[in-house]
Amino acid sequence: MTSLVEPQLINGPFGDPGLYIDFRFGRRALMFDLGDLTALPARKLLRVSHAFVSHGHMDHFSGFDRLPRVCLGRPPRLMLFGPPGFAAQVAHKLAAYNWNLIARNEIDFVIGAAEFDGVQLRTAAEFHSRDAFTRRDVEVPKIEPGVLLDDEAFRVRAVALDHGIPSLAFAFEEKSRINVWKASLEQMSLPVGPWLNGLKEAVRRGDSDETMVVVSWAAADGPREVAVPLGELKARVLRMEPGRKLAYVVDAAYHEENAARIAELARGAERLFIEAMFLSEDAAIGARRRHLTAAQAGFLARRAAVGRILPFHFSPRYLAREEELRREVEEAFQGRLDPSLSDRQQREVAEARAP
Repeated sequence: MTSLVEPQLINGPFGDPGLYIDFRFGRRALMFDLGDLTALPARKLLRVSHAFVSHGHMDHFSGFDRLPRVCLGRPPRLMLFGPPGFAAQVAHKLAAYNWNLIARNEIDFVIGAAEFDGVQLRTAAEFHSRDAFTRRDVEVPKIEPGVLLDDEAFRVRAVALDHGIPSLAFAFEEKSRINVWKASLEQMSLPVGPWLNGLKEAVRRGDSDETMVVVSWAAADGPREVAVPLGELKARVLRMEPGRKLAYVVDAAYHEENAARIAELARGAERLFIEAMFLSEDAAIGARRRHLTAAQAGFLARRAAVGRILPFHFSPRYLAREEELRREVEEAFQGRLDPSLSDRQQREVAEARAP
């Protein structure tokens, strides 16, 4: 299957969490979390159309300033999503700077911010460079529950997890791909052209197979036009392929409510990017700080039946023990380690240290 999107972690496993999804043929990109962004060159940041922030802790949001720093004065609009209170956090970030010269720019750079409460979008605001990024509350986009963005080619879903505060987890779902077989077009004496975009849109809308698709083009002997049933074009010219699903999970306590939400969100994902902050021997620390252990991350990936798990967001206390973290993740993912063992391991450690 040809990959139309390219996901990559922004930093190494011990750095600030973040995922960058690039569209190979779309001149755009998405980001999940805005921690340390210095690893991304300006050309990549300029491709970002939407960013999804799990929560407002520094390692997930401190890099926001670099986006307007790079994009200011350029046409793209930047849309941000976060948990309740996120629009105010964006407003405070922007209010930390003086913008008295920005209104002279020909281009009005706009930053949008929308808040997701765990069920649906509830609040939306805009910040215009020509208004010195003063907050304007705007109408909340109408979209189905659980969905943040519904694009022609993909959608982004979210759930709210318990991290002491709401922390959002995300799933990127590419819609079915519609590919054109040029050889079949040639057999039908039909040209390649913009009409194919309309054909794909008709398929995505679910138009009836009896719908007539009008194809017009300029031939050497003059203009031509034919009408072909949509069903015939679907059968002879188009090939459908399932899209990719990617999931991103960070900063979540390990309990059944969170586990159920993560498993449902990530169900069947091709790749699951998930935090694995602590080793099982430190599960008690993980519980206090509301983070996952490596074994818990692997178990959740197995429960969600994902194709591949990519652990990250490791605690710096394990700089010399990275392979142990990865081993616990893999053993739990393969069913060879049960995260419930961590409690027993804690008792054994406590007994060994007792006088």
